[in-house]
Amino acid sequence: MTVETIPSERRGDVLLAAVAAGVRVFDLGRPLRIGMPQSPNHPPFWHTLPRRHGDSYRADGMSAANDLISLGTHVGTHIDALAHVSVDGRLHDGSDAMRAQTGGGFTTGAIDELPPLVGRGVLLDVPAALGVPALDPAYEITPADLDATVARQGTPVGPGDVVLVRSGWGRRYDDREAYIGHATGVPGVGEDGARWIAARGVRVAGADTIAFERLAAGSGHALLPAHRVLLAEHGINLIEAMALEELAEAGVWEFTLVLAHLNIVGATGSPVRPLAVVVSG
Repeated sequence: MTVETIPSERRGDVLLAAVAAGVRVFDLGRPLRIGMPQSPNHPPFWHTLPRRHGDSYRADGMSAANDLISLGTHVGTHIDALAHVSVDGRLHDGSDAMRAQTGGGFTTGAIDELPPLVGRGVLLDVPAALGVPALDPAYEITPADLDATVARQGTPVGPGDVVLVRSGWGRRYDDREAYIGHATGVPGVGEDGARWIAARGVRVAGADTIAFERLAAGSGHALLPAHRVLLAEHGINLIEAMALEELAEAGVWEFTLVLAHLNIVGATGSPVRPLAVVVSG
């Protein structure tokens, strides 16, 4: 029996039954903490306690604390909106980028236009397919690499999927400078790899690096051809700085992905905490 053959009024029961039977959840988001590695192009994360326990007391002896945070929307694990990039002054939908951002927020292509997502996720563990624990600095993941990974895993990528590309660079996350990789370069897909992803009609693509794509040594984010192909040309949102090591170590290449970002009106991106869900046992 497939979901399609189950009466529509009972499909919710099937989902609840699957959850009740037991699921394992992989957290693909990085903790937000002061000093975490990030692109130097965005405001950093900051957290403080403006009100602490003991600053004041209520009549019954209770005290309360609160928080203040500030951060750019492209810091930590985050998702890029289509309005994040423009080419020759135009957004993905052809809108004039300058006009679309008038008033302090985008009127088109902003992250609030992206609905929450629950769908099929595929992890492409490229280092495992190539027989290495992690890719070398500045290594460009090619269509041939992606084909080899799909063949090894038996996980074809299709329309509507969320494809997550592991480079192994996430192992460096606790070393800020190494993970940013300005001096060494960072592995990732290049323009050809991005076109391979786009040709499969995916909804969202993600990776375990800050920039998603391959960065040459010493160049930083000077050129981002994969962003142009995926965001500007094909309207495919990008998730960056993902935690993919646990998923790869468990050999989980196919899963249900739950993705809900902050619904920030007019923003070019948002923090996000993706979850990969599989049947336990």
